[in-house]
Amino acid sequence: MEVILLERVAKLGQMGETVRVRDGYGRNYLLARGKALRATEENKKRFENQRAQLEARNLELKREADSVAETLDGHSVVMLRQSGESGVLYGSVSTRDIAEALSNDGFSVDRGQITLNAPIKTLGLHSVPVVLHPEVSVTVTVNIARSAEEAERQVRGEDVTARETFDLDDLGLEVGAALAEAGEDDDR
Repeated sequence: MEVILLERVAKLGQMGETVRVRDGYGRNYLLARGKALRATEENKKRFENQRAQLEARNLELKREADSVAETLDGHSVVMLRQSGESGVLYGSVSTRDIAEALSNDGFSVDRGQITLNAPIKTLGLHSVPVVLHPEVSVTVTVNIARSAEEAERQVRGEDVTARETFDLDDLGLEVGAALAEAGEDDDR
């Protein structure tokens, strides 16, 4: 199927280009979301008549996205979740959770704008791309921790999943000293 793009589509083309796509992708995504028109002679003429309006609308949307991007870029959200000692979450953090956290911070971000290949399933700092406009993308940091104190430690760069290690020799000396002390107490 050939379509005329009404806006820039990543990995496909710029506004106004005629591209060949698979039928399902064209019908179910591009045409359904108003991102393209079928490439017929009638639609080509209609597109050329509306081109100036579409470009003006695209520029306005891009300006709005740029203004939001200035404040959103580098923003960090803290999400408290339960996890095991190894740092693996009992649940997962999805695009819906991230969009809700950003909305609570005063940003109007839809979950479809958040690019996540797979749900986040571990504690830590995660960089998540947010596509505000086909030409404007920013990165937010999602800090997933078990508590607010742990989130602050993660920001400082500490690994909260590392277990405390004991040197057996030192531990033996400590036990020996404790036993010696206990023996002295018994002698008194």
